Amino acid sequence: MKITREDVLRVAELAHLGLSADEVETYQKQLDAILSYVDKLNELDVSTVEPMAQVLYAAPGSNAHPELREDALRPCDVSEPVLTQATDSAKPFFRVPKVIDR
Repeated sequence: MKITREDVLRVAELAHLGLSADEVETYQKQLDAILSYVDKLNELDVSTVEPMAQVLYAAPGSNAHPELREDALRPCDVSEPVLTQATDSAKPFFRVPKVIDR
């Protein structure tokens, strides 16, 4: 896939980024290289590869990755102490300056 200058400028506009001409050229080359590599990966035959739910695979019942813990609900009542330290808050939210003008 070939990334055009207009593509880079459109993404920069959506992200509210002001790019110099040199940056536009740099990002155009980088994005084009990334997408070309993805196109290359799309050529691989993965029809026999079983989908994985996570990067680390551990057979059920094995202790291959003890750093992975069971998902369990735990109380997380940290908002009250954090909000009391904020310079401007309206519980249960932080108040911040408006950054979107559009």
